[in-house]
Amino acid sequence: MLLPKEGEVRKPSKTMAGVTPITVVLKPRKCNHGTCIYCPGGDATPQSYTDRSPPIMRAMRLEFDPYVQVEARLRAFSVMHHPTDKIELIILGGTFLQYEKNYKEWFVKRCYDALNEKDSKDLDEAKKINETARHRCVALCIENRPDNCSQDEIKEILELGATRVEIGVQVLDDEVYKKTNRGHNIKEVVEATQRLKDAGFKVGYHIMPGLPGVSMKKDIELFKKVFSDSEFRPDQLKLYPCQVVKGSPLAELYKRIDYKPYTEKETKKILIDMIKLTPRYCRVMRIMRQFPPEHLTVGVTRIDLRRDIEDGLRKKKTKIREIRMREIGFNIELGKDRRLKLKKTEYIASNGKEIFFEFVNKHNILFALLRMRFPYKTFLPELKDSAIIRELHVYGKTTALGEEGDIQHKGLGKMLMKKAEETAKEAGYKKIAVISGVGVREYYRKLGYELHGEYMVKMI
Repeated sequence: MLLPKEGEVRKPSKTMAGVTPITVVLKPRKCNHGTCIYCPGGDATPQSYTDRSPPIMRAMRLEFDPYVQVEARLRAFSVMHHPTDKIELIILGGTFLQYEKNYKEWFVKRCYDALNEKDSKDLDEAKKINETARHRCVALCIENRPDNCSQDEIKEILELGATRVEIGVQVLDDEVYKKTNRGHNIKEVVEATQRLKDAGFKVGYHIMPGLPGVSMKKDIELFKKVFSDSEFRPDQLKLYPCQVVKGSPLAELYKRIDYKPYTEKETKKILIDMIKLTPRYCRVMRIMRQFPPEHLTVGVTRIDLRRDIEDGLRKKKTKIREIRMREIGFNIELGKDRRLKLKKTEYIASNGKEIFFEFVNKHNILFALLRMRFPYKTFLPELKDSAIIRELHVYGKTTALGEEGDIQHKGLGKMLMKKAEETAKEAGYKKIAVISGVGVREYYRKLGYELHGEYMVKMI
């Protein structure tokens, strides 16, 4: 890589959402249930990944060492002139909670140690150091299966400092789950979603259109259910159309079962339809898996379809409600109007009440958001009789701590917190709890919150 010029920020879109993302990868491991038919299930990589996607290649080169992976990404972002104060740590590896307990704790501790630039005696000390470290973990995301989200498992990931969980939902159809050897059912998706939200987590779904036995019409019908049915309604999505990957059971089966994946034209159409159907409280995080063409047997080989799709939607001035296409970082011209208004959206999800606050301008460009939940059924003592803030996020270019940015560090977050506290109090709550990345705890302390268990809590 050529070194950037003085003052040049290389790959500026990497930090346009307000945080600096660092992806680390767990050691290879097979899933307990076996292999879904579309999964490459490699022995040299975590299941569901190939050895040619950038994070996996990097992890393999670094022997899956978490400390060295984090250290390498910090160094790369620094060289590209990105701030590294506010880190979103993303842990890839299929089903995180199926790894052995000691390994999980060691892995996450070593990630914190790398951010802290010093070793700690245990996970608790590592988390405590990170509260005031130079590189603070403001969010921690894991990948998991819906059937690995019991109360005890959720308590476990809370203790690691996790704030977001992505679960492989693929398609809401029990028959398709059986045909694809998914190993769980819709009921487990419903239960996992509710437990995670009631514990304060942001919940992401991986959705896979084009599976065997599903038509384009059925895909759209089932996708509509993701948001029309209050038992689901995730906060985030990754849209991963089914591809025939070498080494997967589907690569051996597809001719016998006469399976034909969607063409590029069909794939674009269904992805556009899904984006159009995504509500304003949900963010489409990613489109297409990073499978290189040489790993694909048949089907779409391009991994950059998102750019074409979004460019087309913008040229046609299609009104899109989902979060990412409305973020200020990706709408510089329309975002020049800084006359912001506070918008409030209420909806029922997983039997609880969700209140979604956002600061937008007249063009519906998004500057900041807050998710608050009045839970259905809490199982953690810290959350008894409490409203829960599941996310506070100010968008725009990542700004270093202690500096005032163009959008960040100008008080939008504090205004959203005040509004949430007022709303919770009006609803009869006497306290409010925040699921917080360990690196954001100091921010909440300044707003009057104290650490109770793994949450920042305030009487209101």
